[in-house]
Amino acid sequence: MTNNESPTSKAHAASLDTNDPLSALRSNFYIPTLADLKRPTLAKSPNEESSRQSTYLCGNSLGLQPTRTADIIQAFLTQWRTKAVTGHFVDHSDSPLPPFLHVDDNAAKLMAPIVGALESEVAVMGTLTGNIHVLLSSFYRPAKKGEGRYKILLEGKAFPSDHYAIESQIIHHGHDPADAMLLLEPTDDKIPLLTTDQILKTIDQHSSELALILLPGIQFYTGQYFDIPTITAHAHSHGILVGFDLAHAAGNVDLQLHEWDVDFAAWCTYKYLNSGPGAIAGLFVHERFGKVDMQSSTQKFWPRLSGWWGDDKSTRFQMTNRFVPRPGAAGYQLSNPSALDLAAVVASLQVFNETSMSALRQRSLRLTNYLETLLDGIEGRNPGKFTLISPRDPERRGAQLSIRLAPGLLESVLEHLENEGVVIDERKPDVIRVAPAPLYNTFVDIWNFCQVFEASLASQP
Repeated sequence: MTNNESPTSKAHAASLDTNDPLSALRSNFYIPTLADLKRPTLAKSPNEESSRQSTYLCGNSLGLQPTRTADIIQAFLTQWRTKAVTGHFVDHSDSPLPPFLHVDDNAAKLMAPIVGALESEVAVMGTLTGNIHVLLSSFYRPAKKGEGRYKILLEGKAFPSDHYAIESQIIHHGHDPADAMLLLEPTDDKIPLLTTDQILKTIDQHSSELALILLPGIQFYTGQYFDIPTITAHAHSHGILVGFDLAHAAGNVDLQLHEWDVDFAAWCTYKYLNSGPGAIAGLFVHERFGKVDMQSSTQKFWPRLSGWWGDDKSTRFQMTNRFVPRPGAAGYQLSNPSALDLAAVVASLQVFNETSMSALRQRSLRLTNYLETLLDGIEGRNPGKFTLISPRDPERRGAQLSIRLAPGLLESVLEHLENEGVVIDERKPDVIRVAPAPLYNTFVDIWNFCQVFEASLASQP
């Protein structure tokens, strides 16, 4: 920073980008322009070539498209077009993808370091809610009421899919959700966070009736990063299984699922993992639940829903109808996964594997700390118009700061941001979520957002 360069200036933000070793990763992504966002057609007109890039801070809802995605999908289409069914088995020296039969294993290999897992503990399959059901069917094995553990602990503000899945699983086992769902609620509505101490005390209080715990890695509304290793260890000390919904954590923070001894987890790939709307998802099953011993006289493998893609690959096509699961998370797979979907996932995972989640997490901390600093300055100049509801401790939040606006401001602020090509998302009635994704967002993006955001506040009475 030069002597006459203000820490709140655009020049300072640009210098932070210049000196950031990971800033070049942005070139791996398409950034929509203002014209892209506003035009009613997909086709561009000649006068749009000079349109400036938008300020996209919405990777917590939908990640941007990697520049290599189209090429890898095209390679899949060529493989399918030219080889048809033999594409399941034929290697191509010039293809970025393995044969269709192995493309899911290739994706799992690329995914494992992103969530801190052994390769054998990860399967790229299904959809997030579908995978939560698959996992709950395996790990939620409740006793009858009054005869043992039957309750599930979750947060009261859980993402609706989690709430619905748990509620339906409880009903499926003959219990009443009003009784069997134990909900964690924030003690302060103004700052709706759940402290680790509150979670641990709730586990202690209900340990004799808790069959399972399912919590988010990062809370979608506030961006709070839960203390996964501490919660997991405490649950295990009471003999309780614990899993995590990592929809907002995978590709966002430096997870270490194997080391933290997490029992199971599920996540989507269209947010921070940039694989496209509704893309094929992922799950983690700790290696102790993936063991297979067909000679055992008791339990040959951990109970699960079974499907033919989870069957032993060496005998899968013999159609014996004798299920022998593949070891590890692969044995939890059900149907033949979409190779087209997997091509899009692989395109994004390749970018991640050019760096590390540890390095991305450090960049994310720098970006969100800078955003927090600028927002604090704006709040001081606009008292009473907004507050931050995300944790102030950088280690306890992901790549997202949630801003609660004063009543009546949401629609006008959103309109102003949209008109200026700033893309964020909202949670009605009064919260906007700003998510600097460490793979492609910049300090200048954050500076641009703050300029437009403050202008939107200044226009309010």
